[in-house]
Amino acid sequence: MAKKNEKPFGVLKIAAAYIGTVVGAGFASGQEVLRFFSAYGLAGIIGIAVSALLFFFIGYTALLLGRNLHAVSHMEVIRHTNGKLLGLVIDMIVTVFLFGGLCTMLAGSGAIFAEQFAISPLWGSLAMMAAALMTVLTGTRGVISANGYIVPFMIVAMLYVSVKSLAQNPVTAGETQAALTLAGATPHWLLSAVNYASYNIVVSVGVLAPIGASTPDKRRLFWGALLGAAGLSAGMLAVYFCLLTNMTVVRGAEIPMLIAARRVSSIAGYVFPAVLLAAVYTTAVGNLYAFSQRLTDMAPKTAVIVVTSGLAILVAQLGFSNMVRFLYPAVGYGGMLLIGGVVYTWIRKRDSLR
Repeated sequence: MAKKNEKPFGVLKIAAAYIGTVVGAGFASGQEVLRFFSAYGLAGIIGIAVSALLFFFIGYTALLLGRNLHAVSHMEVIRHTNGKLLGLVIDMIVTVFLFGGLCTMLAGSGAIFAEQFAISPLWGSLAMMAAALMTVLTGTRGVISANGYIVPFMIVAMLYVSVKSLAQNPVTAGETQAALTLAGATPHWLLSAVNYASYNIVVSVGVLAPIGASTPDKRRLFWGALLGAAGLSAGMLAVYFCLLTNMTVVRGAEIPMLIAARRVSSIAGYVFPAVLLAAVYTTAVGNLYAFSQRLTDMAPKTAVIVVTSGLAILVAQLGFSNMVRFLYPAVGYGGMLLIGGVVYTWIRKRDSLR
């Protein structure tokens, strides 16, 4: 519960926290959009719209329930939406994914350092973990402030690369057909859209619930969720069109957006790795924060943060691509249970949303 003398969060900070939690290495690298949207051609645009609606709907609900339940972590929200038994299962899924997502971001940081600077991935993971650790130790406001500074930079950079790519190389029918030959994340574009929003929401609830508890003004929560979802949809569309117009050269790349940035200009090629690292940082911070909030009642928070950081470094050595390939879609299916619980709450437990 927020302290009485604590200043509530503003709309822009809420939106930035939401966007920063979602925009991680998979998003900024282009891999997520490539597999969840671009692989379905023009249907991917409709998929992005579906994901954006879910981001707003679930995000606003999480903020409202966080406010009304005085939530400390995602646990209070999930137990309310899905009941004790199913809520316990989802709680375990979310908690495990928060840790797994943190490990994935550290692995992604290591991969970026290895590719750009030709140094051991371990040093990249250690540097990112140190930055995330110091941020989370400052508490909720440190997490929100970090996103507030970095998120605008990420969105502007992705929009710039996308617009320049389209100006230099408009989308052709051949590139659209090439996109359809890719293996999508799921068998159907609609399932991919729901799955994508689902696993991202699983992480976001752990950050949004405590923000809602600190912000009593419902209008701020509404506009924060709406602006956050709008920013996410703008970023997804930017990456989608950027990849589509460069499909013939990025389809097999590990970091497709980096290839696209290099085609725009040499300067963009040098700057974009910073965008990737910024995206990794915001998501790593969000995951570590949400995970530590969940375990606060089991051990001192500082100890939880430090121990979690050490274990995450070890698990991150499994590699970035392996973790994204197996972890994200699996958690997305589990997260659909949370979406079902939120819909049920709006239908049968509307009093808790007032």
